[in-house]
Amino acid sequence: MSSNGSATALRRLMKEYQEISQNAPEGIMAGPSDENNFFVWDCLIQGPEGTPFEGGLFPATLTFPKDYPLSPPVMKFTSEMFHPNVYPDGTVCISILHAPGDDPNQYESSSERWSPVQSVEKILISVQSMLSEPNDESGANIEACKVWRDDRKQYNRIVRRLARETLGL
Repeated sequence: MSSNGSATALRRLMKEYQEISQNAPEGIMAGPSDENNFFVWDCLIQGPEGTPFEGGLFPATLTFPKDYPLSPPVMKFTSEMFHPNVYPDGTVCISILHAPGDDPNQYESSSERWSPVQSVEKILISVQSMLSEPNDESGANIEACKVWRDDRKQYNRIVRRLARETLGL
């Protein structure tokens, strides 16, 4: 990747940081981990009301490629997370973060996947929405899918415990 590409990415990230700093969606905070590196951001997502995630504050990182916004960032929760669409290592698996173009598994339409018109704000709103409405058809965490489908009370107990732990309770 040329340094010109990463300069374009840096300008875009600086603009998005300014926008999200001035007008953050409710329950979402995000910004560079270090003012000297705009390619890694710390994020904090409040658990959506009316879900077992409610009350929790879930930290995550966004790591941007040098060719952003042509390619999507990688999002990873840094606290323990039990969710059908989050891999056991914390990596988030949702359509908006999948590379542009056609899905080789023909599960997603290209319109659901990453495109350069997406933004940090749209990603974080999508992830917050994903917490409310898991997609158990394309599970990243098979155990969480199984518990979510077969024993919702147990799923809710596990998630509520993790939400409390994010607050140090």
